[in-house]
Amino acid sequence: MKKKILILIAVILFLGTTIFVLIYSTKDKAWTTTRGQTDLIKLFSPQDGDIIESPLVVTGKARGSWFFEADFPVLLTNWDGLIIAEALARAQEDWMTTDYVPFEAVLVFESPVFADADEKDFSRQGYLILQKDNPSGLPEHDDALEVSVRFK
Repeated sequence: MKKKILILIAVILFLGTTIFVLIYSTKDKAWTTTRGQTDLIKLFSPQDGDIIESPLVVTGKARGSWFFEADFPVLLTNWDGLIIAEALARAQEDWMTTDYVPFEAVLVFESPVFADADEKDFSRQGYLILQKDNPSGLPEHDDALEVSVRFK
């Protein structure tokens, strides 16, 4: 009886530790922007390769310099690069800082998946693009985070 209890405790500890590591390693993952920066933006949801559906809630944190007037553009494209949804990610705290600021955006879209598509069909592929807000319009201030997603 004691042996079964010890095994059960060991399994519970192992699972708890695994879940803890997965949750916190995802939040601290280094996300690389199109300009090669790894310390500007972190995406919590969705993750690279996740299967998504509408409405899609996008969450993460970005440095205050990623925002302008407390928001930045978020785009969702299909496999062919056609924009199928766009929204503004809104800062959840004061964005006038160099620290990380939590953000959230909600994208509503129609699925671009072909009616007869199987699980590996190319029409299930898409990209979530989080663009650094650039009110100057100068290309040297452009940056983005592009994440591959799959449509349900």
